[in-house]
Amino acid sequence: MSKIHDAIRKMQSLEIGRNTVHSSVEDIVKPVATVVRNMKLNGSSKVVGDGLLVEIDYDLLYEAGLLAPSKQQRHIADQYRLIKRPLLENASGRGAYQAPDANLIMVASPLSGDGKTFNCINLALSMATERDKSVLLVDADVAKPHISSLFGLSKEPGLIDLLMDKNRDISQTLLKTSVPGLRILPAGRHDEHATELLASRRMVSVVDVLSKTYPDRVVIFDSPPLLATSESRVLASQMGQIVLVVCAGVTPQDAVLEAIESLDPKKAISIVLNQSSRGFGHEGYGGYGYGRQQARQT
Repeated sequence: MSKIHDAIRKMQSLEIGRNTVHSSVEDIVKPVATVVRNMKLNGSSKVVGDGLLVEIDYDLLYEAGLLAPSKQQRHIADQYRLIKRPLLENASGRGAYQAPDANLIMVASPLSGDGKTFNCINLALSMATERDKSVLLVDADVAKPHISSLFGLSKEPGLIDLLMDKNRDISQTLLKTSVPGLRILPAGRHDEHATELLASRRMVSVVDVLSKTYPDRVVIFDSPPLLATSESRVLASQMGQIVLVVCAGVTPQDAVLEAIESLDPKKAISIVLNQSSRGFGHEGYGGYGYGRQQARQT
């Protein structure tokens, strides 16, 4: 788990008197969302046909340490605005990286524990606030599908199911959420041949549909750590942009360099630096050493 996540938990403990701190995303057992099936939503007359709605509970996100305390949310929101802007500019064809697949963004890390999933979720939530963009969050960490677990979607069909069944309707597998403009594609079933499935022609076809069905859509893939699995490198070959999450002072420099060298230099590679002592003119958040998150194009 990244230090920025630990800092959030520390401040929450001081504010609401909690003594339990999750050391990693894996420690979070209670889902932060409820799956609604064919029910009236929040007392309204709207009914979710035969599909599902993932009702994301911001209070539970906060309790799980996946959101900053209210006093710090503005600062964190500003940091994610700095991170997302060049990514969105590229996705819209107005940035430095000109490619038709620029709306496919993979969030990865050299090793586990760098804060990849935390940053992936917050980046998706930040992008979903854009007026002219929609976001699809894909749990592509199929070996350890933390996003699926966090949102209570471990038993729902997802990416692997789409790859195994060519007749499965892609649009019906994308789950609506209570956050306007945000949908989720779970990891789906476990399969020992996940690497081969991700490298298959069917994967190319699925990614093409996900990226081109809606021109305003940004697709964010939560990837396994680059140096821990072979799936992440296969996935990276199909992405337009790659966000590499690095924990300053924790992630070994050799691991960072090896991770970057494993990626196609023609791709747009950005680095999100957690727990950096040098930021954008701020000395820290609330005196508790919030890790600064910086994006730079390489």
